[in-house]
Amino acid sequence: MIVLTEIAKTKIKHHLNKRGQGLGIKIGVKTTGCSGLAYVLEFVDNHVEHDHVIDYEEFKVFIDPKSFVYLTGMTIDYKRQGLNEGFEFSNPNEKDRCGCGESFRV
Repeated sequence: MIVLTEIAKTKIKHHLNKRGQGLGIKIGVKTTGCSGLAYVLEFVDNHVEHDHVIDYEEFKVFIDPKSFVYLTGMTIDYKRQGLNEGFEFSNPNEKDRCGCGESFRV
């Protein structure tokens, strides 16, 4: 299970409404960076049959089966710090992150 904070839900709804279409977002991981894995968020217009689906009343969160094992138990928040803002991932499966914070290792 993945948990979204209320502000993260609000931001996702805002981006989907601004975009004007979409079923929700897909959360996954890709191989990259110094530590090996990085989080990926993308809009979803068509449901892929094998994805795990979490239904939040106004949108859905899709997770591909390969990424699911890395993301179980994660909380996604949205933070603003100074001039920077964006989604923040708190994942109990992470063992460490690279110095720049862009990638992680499990």
